[in-house]
Amino acid sequence: MSAKPICLIALAVISSCALAQEHDLPPSAVVSREATRPVTQGASDRFTGNARITSLFSANAPSRVTGGQVTFEPGARTAWHSHPLGQTLIVTAGTGRIQFRGGAVQEIRTGDVVSIPPATRHWHGASPGSSMTHIAIQEQVDGNTAEWFEKVTDEQYGIAAATTPPAPDKNSRAQQLFGEIAPKFAELTDKVLYADVWERPGLSKRDRSLITVSALIALNRPDQLRSHLGLASQNGLTREELAEAITHLAFYSGWPSSVSAATIAKDVLLPAK
Repeated sequence: MSAKPICLIALAVISSCALAQEHDLPPSAVVSREATRPVTQGASDRFTGNARITSLFSANAPSRVTGGQVTFEPGARTAWHSHPLGQTLIVTAGTGRIQFRGGAVQEIRTGDVVSIPPATRHWHGASPGSSMTHIAIQEQVDGNTAEWFEKVTDEQYGIAAATTPPAPDKNSRAQQLFGEIAPKFAELTDKVLYADVWERPGLSKRDRSLITVSALIALNRPDQLRSHLGLASQNGLTREELAEAITHLAFYSGWPSSVSAATIAKDVLLPAK
């Protein structure tokens, strides 16, 4: 027998053995890492305001289920839409709103699970003063998970369209703390810091809160930290995320600063017993 047929037989035997070993291997999970999932901006014809969408998983036949994560900045919301087979929302951060056509606007909070029936027109999004993140799970029909309609007006959302600039808030925190002794400083705090810097689109309010809280921890500024921890919660940062920031900063800004921050966080973030 020539060498060539012998080699072919050997290769066939090796391939068969490898295939058999492959079939003997236990199944392994398919893991999607967070860093590999792109984030896209919500389309302007389907969203009002700033909404960031992350696809978590696609339908894998025979399953028709898909899942995504959406983060709405304060005031952002979807257009009216419906889902052929319904949808489930799991609120993971912040405070938001949802409304079915003809029904009342309802508030949704971290930890809430919202069930939306099939073919029901509705919208959902953040509240005016807080961002909101939810996971959305739905099924496809002929490759589609939603039918989109007109956008939600400010009146439907629950805020009147502004016709005149708002009057200065005489009872703002800055006015209360130092408005009487330093009125211009209080005015700059309200009009420049909070009405301009905090409203700039380059960073979300959630990110600005994380930066501000981190700076106050590093500088060991307990009085300012107390109020900003509360604001950070309103802007969508979870208690676990704030605790992680305190822990992380202990290695960079010193143990005493993080000890002080943890003590304040306990008072602000944990319910009174």
